[in-house]
Amino acid sequence: MTFEPTISLDKTDDLPSSSSLVNHYSQIGIKNDGDQLLLILPTQAEINSELPWSETWQELKHLLQTKEQSWQIGTKVCLVAQDRLLDARQLQTIAETLDDVKLSLSKISTNRRQTAVVAATSGYSVEQIQSVDPLIETLTPVKKVPSSTLAEPLYLQSTVRSGVEIRHPGTIVICGDLNPGGKAIAAGDILVWGRLRGIAHAGAQGNHQSRIAALQMEFTQLRIADAVARSPKIRPRNLSPELAFMTTDGIKLAKNSEFAKNYVFSSLKRAWIDRTANSSYKKSKKGA
Repeated sequence: MTFEPTISLDKTDDLPSSSSLVNHYSQIGIKNDGDQLLLILPTQAEINSELPWSETWQELKHLLQTKEQSWQIGTKVCLVAQDRLLDARQLQTIAETLDDVKLSLSKISTNRRQTAVVAATSGYSVEQIQSVDPLIETLTPVKKVPSSTLAEPLYLQSTVRSGVEIRHPGTIVICGDLNPGGKAIAAGDILVWGRLRGIAHAGAQGNHQSRIAALQMEFTQLRIADAVARSPKIRPRNLSPELAFMTTDGIKLAKNSEFAKNYVFSSLKRAWIDRTANSSYKKSKKGA
């Protein structure tokens, strides 16, 4: 991947060097990343907490307008918010600021759950990254967070609309519908308290034990780890709550009550097996 030169908001801008805003903006940048732009915000520790939000973004708007544009009209922007806590009003301000220079805010990358929820509720695609304690990272630079460690669940009280993608390094719980054209990608489970009509990918980091549940399964596509299932051409008219899980034959659907009663996960086979029908499981239990 080739990166274009970064537009740095630093002391070379057309602002007086004595401005109190200069040092604050030296940490903000816009960078080309393929067919999108990255708007990178400083971390919470790097900003001046005494600087009003409105003043910050008024000045950023001025800087964007005075820079020579190196992007095409309508280019999509991913806001890399890091650990910044942003509310709906602030996201709207950012979107309007970018819109003034013919840019389109489409995705938010953050390690704050509150920001992820606000972004998803506002209709943006979301990528929630798992943060690492800087003190721990400094003391043990060689040790990495295990891939099996999941973040706290992400709860969304809204419908995921078409064109919106939600990514989270843990379980995603959607209190609403997942519409066609919408995507939910989780390292853990995916629970939809509504109609699942879009694309759901659980266990995205390779966890075969992950499951996908919905009150109504009308999915476009389901994925668990590296397995894929597409919607059958004919679905029953009377839909009931169902759960999708990995078996030795691929992804299977079952009613929630049936799954809880009959299935157990086999680490050896990396799949859920039916303990009422699997003779090898029965023998292993008798010999134990």
